[in-house]
Amino acid sequence: MTIATLTALLFIGSLAAGFLGSLTGMGGGVVIVPLLTIFMGVDLRYAVGASLVSVIATSSAAAAAYVKDGYTNIRIGMFLEGATTMGAMAGAVLAAFVPVAAISIVFGLVLLWSAYLSMRPRAESSTSELPDRLATWLRLDSTYPTPDGPQAYHVRGVPGGYAIMLVAGILSGLLGIGSGALKVLAMDQVMRLPFKVSTTTSNFMIGVTAAAGAGIYLNRGYVDPTLAMPVMLGVLVGALLGAKVLVGAKPRVLRIIFAVVLVALGAQMIYHGVTGN
Repeated sequence: MTIATLTALLFIGSLAAGFLGSLTGMGGGVVIVPLLTIFMGVDLRYAVGASLVSVIATSSAAAAAYVKDGYTNIRIGMFLEGATTMGAMAGAVLAAFVPVAAISIVFGLVLLWSAYLSMRPRAESSTSELPDRLATWLRLDSTYPTPDGPQAYHVRGVPGGYAIMLVAGILSGLLGIGSGALKVLAMDQVMRLPFKVSTTTSNFMIGVTAAAGAGIYLNRGYVDPTLAMPVMLGVLVGALLGAKVLVGAKPRVLRIIFAVVLVALGAQMIYHGVTGN
């Protein structure tokens, strides 16, 4: 395979990953790392380094559009970033001591869990529910745009959401993903944010989380520019396309496709981890 062919394949695969990651709020890392390790034979730690760079690109591209449209809850994102950043730094440090086979198995399990989350129905929050005292004190309640005008929502379950964000940060630094699946889980299921607010705020957060771990990987020499550049550009273009589609999209079909891909890749990663390949 020539360098040009490899670069083109990396760009196309990364474009699809960025598009799906932008729509679901999970980031493109859940696809990038298996793509590089399973199909292209890249060492796992170099794949994680390239993935972290691509996650930063995903967040930078999509978050600006979502903030402009009024979907992202910036106060929640900034508040929860404290937990994810601490976790990401801890995960990146652990990555140097955890065996590659163990990382592969954990990554496979995260992929399967992400597939489950992408198919799980999410109930919208209701304005009739009583506000959460801590959320009110932190002024986390907000509104988001709908066809009928701005819709108000209340935030709740702040301590539980913060704890899940810490775990998401550790997985991000360890596995090279934005851990958007756990972020969406925390905000949508625990903190009861509307789905579009959860996914857009997750996109806003994953870049900061990934940057905390990327610095450590860069310092250890695990970020290869020849690998990271086409991946980053592909994810960047895909994330911009996804941001344009999300506003009017009904992503049910995309979730099904995404879940099938995640299950296949997760099973492969677990297999490679168990067999030691």
